[in-house]
Amino acid sequence: MHAMSDLERHLRKDIAGDVLFDEFNRGRYATDASHYQVIPVGVVVPRTEDDVRAALTLAGVHGVPVLPRGGGSSQCGQTVNEALVIDDSTYLNKLLSLDVQGRTCTVEPGLVLDELNALLRPHGLWFPVDVSTSSRATIGGMAGNNSAGSRSIRYGLMRDNVRAIAATLADGSDRTFGLLERSSVDTPDRDDPLVKELLALGRREAEEIVRRFPKVLRRVGGYNIDALLPDREPINLAQLLVGSEGTLAFFRRLDLTLSPLPTNKVLGVCHFPTFFAAMDAAQHLVKLQPTAVELIDRTMMELARQIPLYRQVIENVVRGEPEALLLVEFAEDDAQENRRRLSGLSQVMSDLGFSWRNGGNGPGGVVEALEPALQRSIFEVRKAGLNIMMSMKDERKPISFVEDCAVALEDLAEFTARLNELFARHNTRGTWYAHASVGCLHVRPVLNLRLDQDVRAMRAIAEEAFALVREYKGSHSGEHGDGIVRSEFHESMFGSRMVAAFAEVKRCFDPDRRFNPGRIVDPPAMDDARLFRYAPGYRVADFPTVFDWSSWPGAAGGFQGAVEMCNNNGACRKMLDGAMCPSYRVTRNERDTTRGRANTLRLAISGQLGPDALVSREMEETLKLCVSCKACKRECPTGIDMAKMKIEVTAARKQKTGFTLHDQLIAWMPRYAPLLARLPWLGNSRNTAPALARLMERVDGFTSHRPLPRWRRDIYRPAESCGPSDGPEVILFGDTFNTYFEAENLLAARQVLLAAGYRVLSPRAATEPGRPVCCGRTFLTVGKIKQARHEASRLLDTYYPYAERGVPIVGLEPSCLLCLRDEVPSLLPGEKSATVARQALLFEELCTTRQLRLDLAPLNKRALVHSHCHQKAFHTVGGLASTLQMIPGLEVAFVDSSCCGMAGVFGYGTDTYDISMQMGELSLFPAVRKEPATTIIVADGSSCRHQIEHGTSRQAVHTARVLHQALASAPG
Repeated sequence: MHAMSDLERHLRKDIAGDVLFDEFNRGRYATDASHYQVIPVGVVVPRTEDDVRAALTLAGVHGVPVLPRGGGSSQCGQTVNEALVIDDSTYLNKLLSLDVQGRTCTVEPGLVLDELNALLRPHGLWFPVDVSTSSRATIGGMAGNNSAGSRSIRYGLMRDNVRAIAATLADGSDRTFGLLERSSVDTPDRDDPLVKELLALGRREAEEIVRRFPKVLRRVGGYNIDALLPDREPINLAQLLVGSEGTLAFFRRLDLTLSPLPTNKVLGVCHFPTFFAAMDAAQHLVKLQPTAVELIDRTMMELARQIPLYRQVIENVVRGEPEALLLVEFAEDDAQENRRRLSGLSQVMSDLGFSWRNGGNGPGGVVEALEPALQRSIFEVRKAGLNIMMSMKDERKPISFVEDCAVALEDLAEFTARLNELFARHNTRGTWYAHASVGCLHVRPVLNLRLDQDVRAMRAIAEEAFALVREYKGSHSGEHGDGIVRSEFHESMFGSRMVAAFAEVKRCFDPDRRFNPGRIVDPPAMDDARLFRYAPGYRVADFPTVFDWSSWPGAAGGFQGAVEMCNNNGACRKMLDGAMCPSYRVTRNERDTTRGRANTLRLAISGQLGPDALVSREMEETLKLCVSCKACKRECPTGIDMAKMKIEVTAARKQKTGFTLHDQLIAWMPRYAPLLARLPWLGNSRNTAPALARLMERVDGFTSHRPLPRWRRDIYRPAESCGPSDGPEVILFGDTFNTYFEAENLLAARQVLLAAGYRVLSPRAATEPGRPVCCGRTFLTVGKIKQARHEASRLLDTYYPYAERGVPIVGLEPSCLLCLRDEVPSLLPGEKSATVARQALLFEELCTTRQLRLDLAPLNKRALVHSHCHQKAFHTVGGLASTLQMIPGLEVAFVDSSCCGMAGVFGYGTDTYDISMQMGELSLFPAVRKEPATTIIVADGSSCRHQIEHGTSRQAVHTARVLHQALASAPG
């Protein structure tokens, strides 16, 4: 236990929210999406505005600075500081009011942009500052950063869309900043000294502001004191607070201006043979008045092709090998007008010398994207630009420090060419993407900030790049703010007089410098390595690992590199799409994000959380709610596989602590299953005697609130082979769960395979031939690695001779079958595991890839499908849909859900049951309950079926059984 400070003690006494002062939680808030790391004093997660006021007051009493924080996805270090972090994203996240007619709303600061837009969509409205981090960016954070997004050419920046801000100042007073009456501007109220001082500053510095502030849309550096210009009509003091990066006040409520939701869109994907050509073309394309012109460069295309989530999109829209793409969107109300402008786009491209004539492959042209789904998928790739760039496995990474310089469009091509020359002089290159429409391109030089020479290169590149920006009269900070990276360059950009004016604004609002000190005003050096995530002295010692991590760099056989791939951009904090991260969607606790877990692992293996942190109780708690769904493996663009990492930590911890009865019962189930199949009454006694279940849960750790799987005598006992002797061979892998609990699934699958003409094999193991082969999943779950390797070796020895000659290995349980493609090759790398992995197929994959010919009767029903997490992670959901669509008359719909909440044995734990049920209630249970009794509920995971039955009293069936039903109903 850490020693409790007076501040922590008083906070725990006076606020209802969460107070987090231990090393693990402070470490989780020490980083954002920049390369900086600063350990905070502590963290407060307020439940109410009163909590905020109390925290600010107590921090003042104890002389501790405060740092307001939203999603923590800032790229310049503005959301890390040696301060009391106030995280508004967990509880202060409501839409407080909505005026549909007036197109305005009031929100709390922690409301995430995508969640706000989901609430606005039914009313035909949206908040149009569409940043790429919209799935986790909070409105308060966006206002603090003066965010912009892809469509700023049409809608402007945050400052243009925030009407008023209700804020709490450092002295605890509440103020609302918004439009000033004309009379207030002409004769400021003597009783309002803050307004009086600000307006006086605006009058005094008007000439200097006009002279020094860049004349480009994308200028977010310093404070927006141009909002104070006396000829500004009207003056809105909220614009001064926007972009202040938490240095002036805590935003309690924000009044926003909304826009009509675009109903018609078309998209042209413009291809260019050179990067320079794309940059030069931007000035001509914007004359067509698009809503967006976004850049994707060749590096981003190549990296996206390596990420399963984006590979197909790139293949669908990229023709040939362009060096750059410009995504040009039109979104007028009139659909015909959009088509006219899209035709105009092709004409402009042709006039510039880029067109495909008669289907040929010229130097460039336009691929039209008219379908909304395709447009969304293309923009998702662009929105993921940062994460895609950061998926590089090299120790050199794209670093954000000159990232969003902005210049006039007519200068863009020349400016970017000179920047590329600058990077080359320093032996590096830049990665490019973002907003060509407004001359603001996100460029990241590729560097390794653990090397002194690369830190020196960063400083030199920054100084030379910003000098270039000044030469072109542009802005050194065009979207992502100042933070630590750019604040020190304000003097060279704006001049000493403007920097003094910024300091005066800071003094007016925060005379004691209590809000996020050292950002915008009085900053540290951007290359102070003591503030880096990988500071001098950062080391990771070697230690033995369970899996082969050799494709990653660093200590522990590459485990270090795998953990450090997390770039803190926070994609795992999304709530509305995809599946990552299911436990966070329930708790909204930073600890329960993939990012939170990866940060904790990084700090632990590098010794920053003290000795033995990796095997500590705190680390166990950090990973406790990870359900090993593998959604992060698919959806984290940088490739974090937290499920495997959890096994590493669990195995290491269990070496220290030993195994509980709960662990043993999980792990050894494949071994004792044959016994309980002969004595099912014994195994089922817990379910039939509630009092026994309540007694046993204290001993075995299995909750009494749900029944355990029902043991039975009629298990799956296949012959070694059946079917036509001349038919193509297939192994039907009888996993433990279907073999002993739901034999009808394997029987149905076998009948379908036989009907398709297959010879179905069930090879016996040479060792213990009376026991089915097993993938070792249950042993891996609890960290029994020796036994897991034994089981996996036994399976490989049995299946390898067949796999070597191309026999498919087909399984029904996704977590078991896909273990052969994922964990087993990492557990036992080599030819055997690689060969078996290549032949391992889920049932639906065989049905679609081998195009099974089946005589199926119409079912004339609706099927609602919940896909298993591992099916999603390994991209087999498409095959699942295609398999069910083979059945005539079957209407197939999928539940848009994350993990069902059961996650193997997770939902059976006494301390995880409640979370499990809350996961189910997020979307799965409500969707199932809405379905009529005639709907077939389909779920291929054993645990998913149990969860659905327990949570909704509906029986779910495996895809194989649905196919078998249609087969059995066919005439003849």
